[in-house]
Amino acid sequence: MTNKRARDFGIPFTGKTGPNNAITDVEGVEVGYTTLISDNPESPVRTGVTAILPRGKHKEPQPVWAGTYALNGNGEMTGTHWIQDGGYFAGPVMLTNSHSVGIVHHATTKWMINHYRDHWRDNHLWAMPVVAETYDGVINDINAQHVTEADALAALNSAQGGQIAEGNVGGGTGMIAYEYKGGTGTSSRLVEVECKTYTVAALVQANHGIRPWFTVRGVPVGRLMEVERVHTKEQGSIVVVLATDAPMLPHQLKRMAKRAAIGIGRNGSPGGNNSGDIFLAFSTANQKALPQLSGARCNMEYLNDEVFDDLYMAAVDTVDESVINAMVAAEDTPTFKQPAGQICKAVDAEQVARLVAAFYEGAKLEAV
Repeated sequence: MTNKRARDFGIPFTGKTGPNNAITDVEGVEVGYTTLISDNPESPVRTGVTAILPRGKHKEPQPVWAGTYALNGNGEMTGTHWIQDGGYFAGPVMLTNSHSVGIVHHATTKWMINHYRDHWRDNHLWAMPVVAETYDGVINDINAQHVTEADALAALNSAQGGQIAEGNVGGGTGMIAYEYKGGTGTSSRLVEVECKTYTVAALVQANHGIRPWFTVRGVPVGRLMEVERVHTKEQGSIVVVLATDAPMLPHQLKRMAKRAAIGIGRNGSPGGNNSGDIFLAFSTANQKALPQLSGARCNMEYLNDEVFDDLYMAAVDTVDESVINAMVAAEDTPTFKQPAGQICKAVDAEQVARLVAAFYEGAKLEAV
């Protein structure tokens, strides 16, 4: 990973991070990308696919306990009906653009059938992968449907742990956040509960907000930075995937997913009407066979709701930082449609850091 991150510029964030400050700090979680870029003026390509494997490439399909929440439902995340009712999903989580959900779902279903071949051959099992989207039509010729089955499979097969790239990569390649170049971002936090350390982490596909809303560490930097506007009305979305190794029940994970709304609110978004602000939280704890392959009685470990405050704060912190990391890592990209021929600029991270530092220095002086 070569991109700089928000902390590299001295932008202050609270909480202790995992070793990679990424969703891959949750043990077993792997992330892969396919990034598609072409400068064809007739049909430019700036799009891709992000694959998140909650249990890596483990050969046994296992339930991943989960909860979802939509702050504003102008978007798509497949598989959520069963997550709401059953409390789990099995297989990968995929992120792409709005017009590629179908082909990515098709490819991911094929990947699951092949990857878990013995289980699908010998049992009546079905694949309902989670596929979410945001709209990249300002930068990418989204109507050309450039993403293919092979692209989705390549993202899945390239998934790995450790450090991962951010910015103009995977499903985030063509995204815009607060009228700056947006994209893929991630972050993590470590939380101690009765002498045991758990990880809470996020990965976002940030494609939301307008410039005047943009806020970093409480400072309204978007109103203080003079850069050419891309659009004056919210027309994007953000997908947030929260992961943890803390043992949690599905209703607890739904409550954690809700906290992603506070995380994106920290950097300024109220959840605009045209924005699909859709969030998923999952736990890798409680590994076991699928319910269809289990007995009548099952047991689960879970944390008491009374110890959740620090976990909720960690979720908020990781989402906030993930969005800023996505923007800091992004690169200038030409626009394709409405407006055409402009450059969607990456945020000036050094200027952001100066504005934040000046604000806090002023606050200290006033307090003395």
